[in-house]
Amino acid sequence: MTGIVYKSTGSWYSVKSDQGDFVECRIKGKFRMKGIKSTNPIAVGDVVDFEIEENNAQVTGVIHHIHERKNYIVRKSVNLSHQMHIIASNIDRVFLLITVNNPPTTFNFIDRFLVTAEAYGIETILVFNKIDTFDEATLDEQLYMQHVYQEIGYKCLRVSSTERKGVEVLQEMMIGKVSMFSGHSGVGKSTLVNAMEPSLHLKTKTISDASKQGQHTTTFAEMYDLSFGASIIDTPGIKGFGMVDMEPAEIGGYFPEFFKLKDQCKFNNCLHKDEPKCAVKAALEKDEIAWSRYNSYLKILEGDEEQYRTDIYDEDRQNSDKGRA
Repeated sequence: MTGIVYKSTGSWYSVKSDQGDFVECRIKGKFRMKGIKSTNPIAVGDVVDFEIEENNAQVTGVIHHIHERKNYIVRKSVNLSHQMHIIASNIDRVFLLITVNNPPTTFNFIDRFLVTAEAYGIETILVFNKIDTFDEATLDEQLYMQHVYQEIGYKCLRVSSTERKGVEVLQEMMIGKVSMFSGHSGVGKSTLVNAMEPSLHLKTKTISDASKQGQHTTTFAEMYDLSFGASIIDTPGIKGFGMVDMEPAEIGGYFPEFFKLKDQCKFNNCLHKDEPKCAVKAALEKDEIAWSRYNSYLKILEGDEEQYRTDIYDEDRQNSDKGRA
């Protein structure tokens, strides 16, 4: 039988068969995808072949084959730096939820996510959530962030789950597609899904007053079929986003505004760092490229893993101020 993985708990997988039935499946022995060193050999969104087995009148299955993936989005494993964790696969569109300060989402995090999505050919739409909570300063910061990414060509939405602002527009963009919601814990992924499909009753929690960080409510990635003809993969909140298997020479290609200028650089292998007559650095000095983006690029290029501390958030704000000046 063939089906799609709708939920993964690490040892058992909920698979929806072609007939529409859900079967709890396991994998037999070691199961590795060719050329992929992953902490999770099977991910939500995978198309798999499985065989039915009957144990104590309970119907379960054994997965024996994974179909080739159209795409997938990955990050470095938290505990095993040389392996990666596949967040989800076979995605048509990713919605990255962003909150300015409740909790803070940094330029660095956004850029790392976008680079990974670009590398795997997945369209990403930026969703600025909780707009109903903004004061004047927060609104200014959000609109500037939106301006940075719209200038590059990324689609941006402004949403309030509680007031349902922008929710209908988001739904229209999801119809007929498998979408994924991602972002930090506390940015409102589950609340937004509930706003679109109240019958799901996904668990939500409030932001910690002490740390201004979200509390994990989604512990495993899970796909849901929605009543308006869409499927959504809800994922656990991501704290850090380590980059996977990227050579220095290719990183600039995943920054669209850098890639457009590459042919104008003096050297074909220009890393946009110390080389003379670099078109990217020239555009940066003219404020045609955001300083926050260039700063993110350098960090990725130099292999600095993202750390979520106050000083990095402050640095992002300083870079955005420099870009505005």
